[in-house]
Amino acid sequence: MDGSETGWGRPAEPAPRWRALLDRARLGGRGAEQPATERQAEEAPPPTEPLPRRPGGSGYSGRVAPVGPPVQRPYGGEAAPRPETNYPVDPGRPSQAYRAQPGYPTEPVAYPPEPAGYPAEPAAYPAVPEPRRPQPVESRYTLLDNGYRHAAPPVESRYALLDNGGYQPPAPPAPSAPTTPPPPPVAPAPTASAVAGRPGRIEWRAQGVENELERAAAVLRKELGSPRVVAFANPKGGVHKTTATVLAAATVGSVRGRGVLAWDDNELRGTLGLRAGSARHARTIRHLVADLVQIEIREGNDLLEILDDYLRHASDGSYDVLAGEESPRFAQRLDQFTVKRVLELLRRTHDVICVDTGNNVESPNWRTVMQAADQLVVTTVPREDAAFSADWMLDLLHEEGMGELADNAVTLISCPTPGRLPLQNDLERHFATRTRAVAVVPYDPALETGSSIEYHQLQAETRQAWLRAASVMLEPFAR
Repeated sequence: MDGSETGWGRPAEPAPRWRALLDRARLGGRGAEQPATERQAEEAPPPTEPLPRRPGGSGYSGRVAPVGPPVQRPYGGEAAPRPETNYPVDPGRPSQAYRAQPGYPTEPVAYPPEPAGYPAEPAAYPAVPEPRRPQPVESRYTLLDNGYRHAAPPVESRYALLDNGGYQPPAPPAPSAPTTPPPPPVAPAPTASAVAGRPGRIEWRAQGVENELERAAAVLRKELGSPRVVAFANPKGGVHKTTATVLAAATVGSVRGRGVLAWDDNELRGTLGLRAGSARHARTIRHLVADLVQIEIREGNDLLEILDDYLRHASDGSYDVLAGEESPRFAQRLDQFTVKRVLELLRRTHDVICVDTGNNVESPNWRTVMQAADQLVVTTVPREDAAFSADWMLDLLHEEGMGELADNAVTLISCPTPGRLPLQNDLERHFATRTRAVAVVPYDPALETGSSIEYHQLQAETRQAWLRAASVMLEPFAR
């Protein structure tokens, strides 16, 4: 038949010219250049028995020249099935199956026989992984290997965000060689029982403490140049603002003897008038403001006499009190002009004016007192919320153009319970970086009830602490 050929009852297959075209397309147009021997071998009918084929290629993608008898391929490009047994490698010719490939061992590996019908191009066999060296296991006793330390590292301060990482915990002291023992202390001051010959407790009194108290009292006795306004502030309530205002005025008044006043400038209902001074009358700031025009025109002793009708006095007469409005029915907010007029009036009659501010930092009253203050005292207790409130107030003063007042402030830490709380150390270190000085006043049971404050009923340790704190407040103005 034209255009086809038959072979022993098998169906017709494409003519050789079509096979040449298929081979040319499959081999990239090189079918016409094949040798005559290879073309004749392709035109021959396929053998009845599959011929053995060589092992898989070595990964080289180029075409190589045929060596030995040509491989018989069926028509259509299908590869002959591989035999079930491994084909022996010709010892006279190097085999391409054992060429070094990445990931394969250098020594040939015997693979199991492949089943019939295996694809012409065998898939890459999984690489035999090289034996991995075991990683060294970290010792459980690394701390012991690197040098065990008995003392734990110091805990970072909770207030690192507040001071922007300025404070770093002190490093533990390095061990040093034993030195000579310190000299013995100063001779003790025995008690009365020891002098009388009876066994008693020996009290060691440091001479430096007495000198320090004398210097503090000397500072409070000096001239201040002009009347000074000391503002006690913290936007949070319950941080001992009223107590600090009363005790600061009582301390300064006990040393100076006159010219000290405590003013309750709380916008709402204040309690300074109830905790300080004798309530010989019920007049408050509301009555003073109502008669302010008639009082301002007075001079000298006449002014002192008429102003005395609106002030209360401490039981020992050491300081005066201008009470805030104690009835919420008449509570009113003072504008900035009224606050300035009251301060100017009090400066004409007193040397030190301690002002107990309110909690509303946005009110004109609070801002006017801050602008007129000569010394700011930031009151707080060893609590995180009180410390954050005080720190926020200092930031607000910087934003409002009163950064100098904030930098020269004195932080007063009042201990509400006996003993020293762990948070107190952090507060002292933090506010020492934000204010001029930090003063700490201890707990006193006489202040526990919240009733009227009597300065002479405080413990000696409390009075000494307040003497040092008050001298720190007025020290920049003493002459």
